[in-house]
Amino acid sequence: MSLPLVIVNPTSASGATGSAWPRMASELSSQFGAFKNVFTKSSGDAATLAHEAARKGITFVIACGGDGTISEVANGILSSGKDVELGILPSGTGGDFRRTLEIPSNTREAARILRHGRTRKIDVGRVTFVDNSGNEVNRFFLGVASCGLGTKVIEKVKSGGPDWLPQSTPQWLGGRVSFGASLLHTAMSTEATRVAVQVDDSHARHLSVASLCIANARYFGGGMKIAPDAKIDDGQFDLISVGDLGALRILSSAPKIYFGSHLSMSEVSHTLARKVVVRPTSRNAEVALEIDGELLGRLPATFQIIPCGLRVRSNA
Repeated sequence: MSLPLVIVNPTSASGATGSAWPRMASELSSQFGAFKNVFTKSSGDAATLAHEAARKGITFVIACGGDGTISEVANGILSSGKDVELGILPSGTGGDFRRTLEIPSNTREAARILRHGRTRKIDVGRVTFVDNSGNEVNRFFLGVASCGLGTKVIEKVKSGGPDWLPQSTPQWLGGRVSFGASLLHTAMSTEATRVAVQVDDSHARHLSVASLCIANARYFGGGMKIAPDAKIDDGQFDLISVGDLGALRILSSAPKIYFGSHLSMSEVSHTLARKVVVRPTSRNAEVALEIDGELLGRLPATFQIIPCGLRVRSNA
């Protein structure tokens, strides 16, 4: 039997993963056992490495990085067509998908789950969209895809956050400070996004939204519990539409949205769906799309659920 492969993104967590890897490898070895590892060098490498590993017969591939790295590894596994289990060794900014699986950020505890956790089958989202080069492409996702305010927040986070945010944010806070500060900053200057949304076989509805989220898991944006009722094994998306609240209402409602008590708000709607089609209401509008925390393209997009499409090592 081949050894598990750990795919390490050394640039995750703003580059901290690379310098922390020797310590992480030692803790992983002591708690988990023998493994092989390989480092990514550029965007897309994790998917390629996972795909190649699966085709070579490796049955357990572990993603070491943030949500983007985990998503890439999952894409590589799924595109291979092989029955490979995904493991997670967290080391990133957001940490949204690991929260749904109840995997702690601590390396030692995460390594124990990799060794003793249970294997479960989870749903996977598949999205067809227009990439940043203007081509129609397909991609899998595990957590949340969204358009609207979330894309601008992620863009701000990836640029280092607002200018007034201290650069020496304590590591124990993870990405929460950066995401939270970026939300406050972008909410003041972001206009509503106008989209047409078709759920399953219903007629399309025209909406003006602050944010539209197609959620397989519960969290996005650095710990924001955007889909508090989402289950990753129920064969359905949770479609969350946050209406055009306006800047001040967004800011005052931020705690509710962050901690998952926003579904009772009159401006928020929640629908279950197996398929969702989203397009701009204006033919000439370009509406950015984020997928698992990465800005990968734009609308129009079609989302479909793949029930029990992936095996994952979990604590939940």
